[in-house]
Amino acid sequence: MKLNALIIGLFALPVMAAAADAPDASFYKKAAEGGLAEVQMGQLAQEKSNNAAVKDFGAMMVKDHSAANDKLKSIAATKNISLPTSPSVGEMASKEKLKVLSGETFDSSYIKGMVKDHEEDIKEFQQEAKNGQDPDAKAFAAATLPTLQQHLKKIRAIATANNVSVD
Repeated sequence: MKLNALIIGLFALPVMAAAADAPDASFYKKAAEGGLAEVQMGQLAQEKSNNAAVKDFGAMMVKDHSAANDKLKSIAATKNISLPTSPSVGEMASKEKLKVLSGETFDSSYIKGMVKDHEEDIKEFQQEAKNGQDPDAKAFAAATLPTLQQHLKKIRAIATANNVSVD
């Protein structure tokens, strides 16, 4: 048992070391996890919502964040940075909570979550674009910001149209 844990730990070390040593490694990690979460939540919105605007927003999340994820993977690959292949534990927990909801309760929770996520993402991407050390990460953050801002504007409009308080 201990040997298995040791072996698994040893295999994980090079991946963690490569990512941890890279400039802006935490940005790469968080951006990858967040992007994956946005895609999965978008798929869930398409499956579970009865609201056309929420379904359309979910589809936009899948399309736009899949494209951003691909771009981020490409950049990371040139730097030998291994990105996470799943959302963070917190993001997975949020998805699981959404899975059990339906109807307007689902829509309201999804909308509130997307507003909060995009507000946080915009702050992180602005920070990276302004203060990042890795020029490729800075450029990625700057190029992705307008899309994130568009998403926030769109989900806030959906919240208003559906009387969902997000403040």
